[in-house]
Amino acid sequence: MMKYLHTMIRVTDLDETIKFFELLGLRETHRHENEKGRFTLVFLAPPGDEDAKVELTYNWDPEEYTGGRNFGHLAYRVDDIYGLCQKLMDNGVTINRPPRDGHMAFVRTPDDISIELLQEGDALPPQEPWASMPNTGSW
Repeated sequence: MMKYLHTMIRVTDLDETIKFFELLGLRETHRHENEKGRFTLVFLAPPGDEDAKVELTYNWDPEEYTGGRNFGHLAYRVDDIYGLCQKLMDNGVTINRPPRDGHMAFVRTPDDISIELLQEGDALPPQEPWASMPNTGSW
């Protein structure tokens, strides 16, 4: 089983973007500040439909987003991250960020849209060949 989680977009003005989404009727559900990574994540959703989230990613260091870089990724929760990644590889899909940790992987669609896969529940124990597999590109 697979469950849609969120869509991520990068923003240059977090406060103004939150105000915009609040005008649409969305409300902040949670926030994560990462000092080491120098970014803030804010999740918003319509009241009563908290499963339909948008993730706003605000990078603290100024950056100009061109060529669609402001659109981040779609995210899905999956039952078996290793099994799904193996199925994708068997069908010619490149695993850009392998699930080395048993928790997260990134792949890309044929049109180069990034898809984040997150293991349902706790991370699976690391296993080969995934544990030692290098990243194969941007995610």
